[in-house]
Amino acid sequence: MYAIFDNGNKQYKVSVGDTVKVEKLAANVGDTVSFPVVLTADDAKVSVGKEVENVKVTAEVVSQGKAKKIIVFKYKAKKNERKKQGHRQPYTEIKVTAIGEPAKKRATKKAAKPAETEAAAE
Repeated sequence: MYAIFDNGNKQYKVSVGDTVKVEKLAANVGDTVSFPVVLTADDAKVSVGKEVENVKVTAEVVSQGKAKKIIVFKYKAKKNERKKQGHRQPYTEIKVTAIGEPAKKRATKKAAKPAETEAAAE
């Protein structure tokens, strides 16, 4: 089973156990983070839209870091205009621990349904 989730205007395809570098998050190493899912797929079917509205990708923050340095060089011919800059993009490395609906929400849904039906019967 795999899922595609959004983060920082980018989409990532992950399975349980995958390690991915995403845009920098405001989280500490060891924290658990979750992301909204755009698509899930397994051997049986592909789910999108309303079917995956409550599905989340849960992951643990493994590390924070900066990517390899890139050189940004701007040059205009015959104008003696040159500008050299370096850039290192910050990232957060996460390890996917679960794909699915959060356990708390599942439990509250099951508990809420019988109460609603009893109130409607009275």
